[in-house]
Amino acid sequence: MTLLSKLKEYHDERLDGQLPPLYAYTPVASIVVLGSDGRVLSPRPISRVDSSTTRGKRGRDMAAPEVKRTSGTKPLLLADDSEYTLGRSRNPDKPDRARTRHTAYRALLDRCAIETEEPAVLAVRRFYERGGADQLDLGEDWDDALKITFEVIFANGERQRPIDLPTVQEFWLSVNAPATATSDQCLVCGERKPVLDRLQTKIKGIRGGQPAGTDVISANSSAFESYGLEASRIAPTCRECGEAFTRALNSLLADERTSLVVADTTFAFWTRERVAFDFASHMRQPDAAQVQALIDSPRRGRSAAIEDETAFYAASLSASGGRAVVRDWIDTTVGSVEESVARWFRLQRIVDPRDEDPDGTHPRPLSLFQLAASTVRDARRDLPVTTPRALFRAALSATPLPLEIAYQAVRRCRAKPRGEGRRGEGSWFDVRRRAALIKLVLLSQEPELTREDYMVALETEHPSPAYHCGRLLAVIEDVQRAALPGVNATIVDRYYGAASSTPAVVFGALLRGAQPHLARLERDRPGAYVNLQRRLEEVMAQIGDWPATLALKEQALFSLGYYHQRAHGRAEMASRRAARDTEPDADDPKTDTGQEHQS
Repeated sequence: MTLLSKLKEYHDERLDGQLPPLYAYTPVASIVVLGSDGRVLSPRPISRVDSSTTRGKRGRDMAAPEVKRTSGTKPLLLADDSEYTLGRSRNPDKPDRARTRHTAYRALLDRCAIETEEPAVLAVRRFYERGGADQLDLGEDWDDALKITFEVIFANGERQRPIDLPTVQEFWLSVNAPATATSDQCLVCGERKPVLDRLQTKIKGIRGGQPAGTDVISANSSAFESYGLEASRIAPTCRECGEAFTRALNSLLADERTSLVVADTTFAFWTRERVAFDFASHMRQPDAAQVQALIDSPRRGRSAAIEDETAFYAASLSASGGRAVVRDWIDTTVGSVEESVARWFRLQRIVDPRDEDPDGTHPRPLSLFQLAASTVRDARRDLPVTTPRALFRAALSATPLPLEIAYQAVRRCRAKPRGEGRRGEGSWFDVRRRAALIKLVLLSQEPELTREDYMVALETEHPSPAYHCGRLLAVIEDVQRAALPGVNATIVDRYYGAASSTPAVVFGALLRGAQPHLARLERDRPGAYVNLQRRLEEVMAQIGDWPATLALKEQALFSLGYYHQRAHGRAEMASRRAARDTEPDADDPKTDTGQEHQS
């Protein structure tokens, strides 16, 4: 219950008093304007629809009555859809449902008018006595699913919305008081008081949940029940606490600064006090300059700020039908998170041959979604919730990532070794994301790095033969491209999978196949031949005996070796082109590197 306690703490310190009990900020699309006698002052209701945003298409947010309701009949006082408010059926096949719901709405309104005696509520009551919806001009574009409320203008010019009146708000709370008087110890506040059979409000904003929202405490079958407790009583919660932690979580999920969605996983995070550190932007769309400043902050000797000790909380959430699933909970400090995020970006740094920074000194940082999406073909359909969750925890708390995530990226490398596209920038971006993720996984398991720029770019002295096997495949591909300019499918498209798992079986055939290409280069392009032959010899000298098979970690190193060698070749090619542009007369075929035909 730590999560719920911290959410209630957030509500009490940040949100308490902003909304009346059992109210929520909810989209309201239209306002019917009435006189004090219930007469309609404008047949066309005032529209609050904002088509520029997805949520705004349902109307701008307004504080209005809100409680959990199922498919049964349960009206929301003075702010509901057309079925309840006007008796208009949303489904022509179910006209009786609209009549039943409108009758219940009118009955609740009558009770409110009698108990509160508010003139504004009486005006709404008179509106119905005058004919209700028959007085309105709704037009053909009217959406019966959207909410409607009322505003009353009195003779003195005063304007009142009935739902804003304190007496109406108190009436709404009394109507929705818990039906049970059974007392128990609330697991959130620890006090003994009446507890809810079912929470009265739902969590909204968890990806994959039902449109009406999800329950964070619920049990609807004997498999989830214990000690004879059912529904929400499996975790006894009083009304005040239930509404507080639900409202807090809804507030966090509605704010981009405190939430993040990756495929079917939703993250919520917050701090005990407000701080300057913007965790959300680092995960969602990291800025290279800000990331570099975060990485460099320890070198500048920044003194520990007070906010470093501020508590930082985070939860990973997903939905299972109408229920929220808490998949992870993190309780740490802002200072620890800053250190972990800086490490996260250091470990994912890898050369990007598309940059004007070919040595990889300041490569562009990748977002959490970009890294997670690199493991699957279609992130919207194929990405399991476990991958974003593991990446999120690693970013927050510097925990090692499981090798399984590296294997997912390796598997995509085997399926599409040169990216999802055949050529161009898009395909290189795909390959770089996978390489960055593989490097991140491998180095996250190392207690200390030998040096800060380790594995950012080509490591010619790397101790792993698997890494150099990947380099060798890239060099053999260079030989093929140099000898056969414009070739579409290279040896990589055919042999990457086998070379990355059973090098001893494959590379003998690949090297024999490269000999005719080398002979052709020796005849037609001696400069390219010399450079490529020397590179082959240098890489093979690092391999020694051919590995018979490569385990998972070695396959990951193979992928990095292939990527690093390809990136190094592209950087050399870019450097040579720049030299030719500045010195047009300096071309010398003897210095041909054989890189001109790389994709």
